[in-house]
Amino acid sequence: MKFFLDTADIKEIREAHDLGLIDGVTTNPSLVAKTGKPFHKVAEEILKVVDGPISLEVVARDTSHMIKEARILSKIHKNVVPKIPLTREGLKAVKVLSTEGISINQTLCFSATQALLSAKAGAAYISPFIGRLDDISHDGLQLIQDIVTIYQNYGFQTEVLVASIRHPLHVLEAAKMGAHVATMPFKVLEQLINHPLTDMGLEKFLKDWEKVPGNKIV
Repeated sequence: MKFFLDTADIKEIREAHDLGLIDGVTTNPSLVAKTGKPFHKVAEEILKVVDGPISLEVVARDTSHMIKEARILSKIHKNVVPKIPLTREGLKAVKVLSTEGISINQTLCFSATQALLSAKAGAAYISPFIGRLDDISHDGLQLIQDIVTIYQNYGFQTEVLVASIRHPLHVLEAAKMGAHVATMPFKVLEQLINHPLTDMGLEKFLKDWEKVPGNKIV
């Protein structure tokens, strides 16, 4: 499973990159706005740190302008993957751009039928938002299972990029289902690392080490 960081905060990205666990980054207009920096400055900073897919979202709503913006974004760097919303206009844009060889992350997916259409249009990634479904009492993880099953049934190459992850259980269950990518906030990545029994075990080992004569390794 590939891990993407869902942020535009360069400090978080650098810290995650130093762990050696991050394969890419996803951003959106809301995350970019939080930085208080110009869009192109944010993109430039991220691309200097992470050598992997970097999702940058279009802001147009009609097909022709989505296509124009996606083409511009794709020329920024070979690792840029334009994000396009899963709307009627967005599907048409994905169809055009995919035939041009531009990898697209189709975002704001909330149903398996939407995901099926996106794969048929040629999207490289589909981003189902599971946390937002959970928020309205729908089973977000069931959506992941449905999409993975449908894609396997028909041999689609579109990768399932699980988005709107709220906690480690989302990552665990999505991984068990065979999702290709999990994009998560930095705090969730940290939660995946930490476990109280690890801390307790380490503390005990170190206390016992103090009892070892000489207690030096080097």
